[in-house]
Amino acid sequence: MSLIPSIFGSRRSNIFDPFSLDLWDPFDGFPFNTPTTNNNSLSTARDTSAFVNTRIDWRETPEAHIFKADLPGLKKEEVKVEVEEGKVLEISGERSREREEKTDIWHRVERSSGKFLRRFRLPENVKMDEVKASMENGVLTVTVPKVEEKKPEVKSIEISS
Repeated sequence: MSLIPSIFGSRRSNIFDPFSLDLWDPFDGFPFNTPTTNNNSLSTARDTSAFVNTRIDWRETPEAHIFKADLPGLKKEEVKVEVEEGKVLEISGERSREREEKTDIWHRVERSSGKFLRRFRLPENVKMDEVKASMENGVLTVTVPKVEEKKPEVKSIEISS
């Protein structure tokens, strides 16, 4: 066993060799990549990529927590915003794949399709019953108002002489 990896030679396959090129992938074959369904592995990867690529910004203002998600091409009927009891905000939806015609020849598929789901645990200072959501030009905005903080009452004390 060589201590220097060969970049010109044959492929190594010894699991005890620290320079082996065979890496164990714990997700290899998960969830549906078996020999009987291997033909669908490309479409499965394409379907799940929407889940990973959904980008959401979360900012906090003095009045509210504001979430903005870029969801181009989706209608508001295809997006679901839910709030769970444990102060968890869940944004989910599905982007359907375009119909494929038998005569079409696809040269590149880069737009993702499939289901997406994002969950955010909200802080204790939110009003769960006043959550609002709106969608404009493919941007979903979810506003979660904050509970007004009680300012400590300051009482002036006279100083006696």
